[in-house]
Amino acid sequence: MIHLDTGFLIRALVRNSPEDIKFRDWLRSNTPVGISSIAWAEFLCGPVEKNDIALAGRIVPDRQSFTDEDAAAAARLFNISGRRRGTFIDCMIAAVALEAGASLATTNPEDFRRLETAGLQLITA
Repeated sequence: MIHLDTGFLIRALVRNSPEDIKFRDWLRSNTPVGISSIAWAEFLCGPVEKNDIALAGRIVPDRQSFTDEDAAAAARLFNISGRRRGTFIDCMIAAVALEAGASLATTNPEDFRRLETAGLQLITA
């Protein structure tokens, strides 16, 4: 299972981008792809066109909810990674991926690298 972060989803919508190509490879190989409701909310904050929202909804219909367990995991990740201002949403996205047993596809690996010690596996294009 692979979860997408917001940036990866945005770039996957750009035809022939490295993220688009990798995403299409996953689809061809029947690799399960999802996204957390947190990353989905970030995506919807835009700016984003209605057509892109519809397309993203079709290509990533599996949006995983943020649960109480995810909240506890996100707080733990935030605390063990240094409580850095502006990083809690990344911890939330990572927590959902970890709880789902998914790797995280990202265009910003430096935002998540500090969470690899907690078991987060990163994928870049």
